[in-house]
Amino acid sequence: MELSEVGRISNRVLDEVETVVVGKRDALELLMLGLLADGHVLIEDYPGLAKTLMARSFAQVMSMDFSRIQFTPDLMPSDVTGSSIFNQRESDFEFRAGPIFANLLLADEINRAPPKTQAALLEAMQERQVTTEGETRRLGPPFIVLATQNPIEYEGTYPLPEAQLDRFLLRMSVGYPARADEWQMLANRAERGTDEVQLTSVVDRETLLDMQAAVEGVHVSEAVGLYMIDIASATRDTQSIQVGASPRGSLALLKLSRSRAALQGRDFVTPDDVKSVAVPALAHRLTLRPELWVQRVSAEDVVRERLDTVATPAAEDLAAPRA
Repeated sequence: MELSEVGRISNRVLDEVETVVVGKRDALELLMLGLLADGHVLIEDYPGLAKTLMARSFAQVMSMDFSRIQFTPDLMPSDVTGSSIFNQRESDFEFRAGPIFANLLLADEINRAPPKTQAALLEAMQERQVTTEGETRRLGPPFIVLATQNPIEYEGTYPLPEAQLDRFLLRMSVGYPARADEWQMLANRAERGTDEVQLTSVVDRETLLDMQAAVEGVHVSEAVGLYMIDIASATRDTQSIQVGASPRGSLALLKLSRSRAALQGRDFVTPDDVKSVAVPALAHRLTLRPELWVQRVSAEDVVRERLDTVATPAAEDLAAPRA
């Protein structure tokens, strides 16, 4: 698939989802970048801001095998991965696959499940496989987790451990809609006459895999690659950070920057691509010093400060070499 085709199809997907999630093009594009990069996405924001609707809409428009898990304090690992059940007719145990065996998994309110259940996702998110009762089962590609969590409700929640946060390619928020966009949402609901929304399928599983493969052809010059490394390294060398971004953060910059270039129909990555994805790719990987919490300094603020200090590559070092 040509990169121009990747950009065209991606924008068709975004246009269709935007008929439901009105006025949030930037947030939708970020989620689309995660899908193109075959990475997991954590959507963190206040209740009622269409986090779950956004995930469901992408699943419907992309016609993939979809499942949803409502995370609760009593959710067990076997409720996620599946378990073996005795079949009386066959007089033997048979494996009943859990909801994790899907292409697109919506992990709703992921921070409401205890650590033992959250850990059941770790192997699947990193290795794309599930091991139960000594047997390993592969998850069919693509396997993407779209997780949601509420940042303000702490009662009955279990904060995600750093090891699991690091497995999300990006963390994003949605934000409140503008006045005109919120009215458009109300007008659409009144005209529709029902809460249910029917979206048109734009791509299927095989097409998405072709798009992901095409993104691998986006050129990254040495200068831009070193720029990504310098940004990630800058988060490790500041006194305000206990733990900076690991090399997995540099890889996240690479994948998301390539996806953004493909979304715009380009075959090479620019520094603007890197800057636009740096905060969602790196902020959730940082651990701030405790005194900064009192000063209300966020990891996002630290990443933006680092972007201002790292030198940008020259324009002549960006384009793909001519064949």
